[in-house]
Amino acid sequence: MNELDMPAKKDAEDLLKWADGQNPGPWVRHSKTVARAAKTIAAQCGLDEKAAYVLGLLHDIGRYEGATDLRHIYSGYKMMNEKGYDRSARICLTHSFPYKDIKSFNGNNDCAADETELIKAKLKEYDYDDYDKLIQLCDSLSMADGVCLMEVRLVDVVRRHEILNKRILNKWNAFFEIKKYFDNKCKINIYRLFSGEIIKNSID
Repeated sequence: MNELDMPAKKDAEDLLKWADGQNPGPWVRHSKTVARAAKTIAAQCGLDEKAAYVLGLLHDIGRYEGATDLRHIYSGYKMMNEKGYDRSARICLTHSFPYKDIKSFNGNNDCAADETELIKAKLKEYDYDDYDKLIQLCDSLSMADGVCLMEVRLVDVVRRHEILNKRILNKWNAFFEIKKYFDNKCKINIYRLFSGEIIKNSID
């Protein structure tokens, strides 16, 4: 993992703090949970912990613009790309698409036509690696208050956006396949890495 393709840890934390000032909300705490979960899983399976943390921290950075849906993906990609952080830009775009179909997005397409076409083109171009999959996984496990069962997070998103269709079911299946992949890679059910907070956030 090339460190030049993403901000340093302190710079990433400062950028998220700035974004919080632009658009405060639970998404910031969610981003911190994703970063922490990604670092924990990375440590268990031999990936770069610092890279996992930074990529997780900034995956939703496009939300600095305000209450947007698909556009936060494009906005984050554009910001990171303009700063020269190619790997972070890629994660901003891939994190919502374990199933490579733009219509599987949970929410409205509030992007312009050219922005939509860029997202589609990049999804076709990228061959997902362990970092893409890791942030997709952690995004699907992370609430603002901590790590939870994947089922809790996925249902919460669908209930908030009031969208459930065949594409989203395919997307859910893709998330579960990624979890199985990391269970095997870590040689442990990854839920065991977060058992205390999963009980708190999923049952209590």
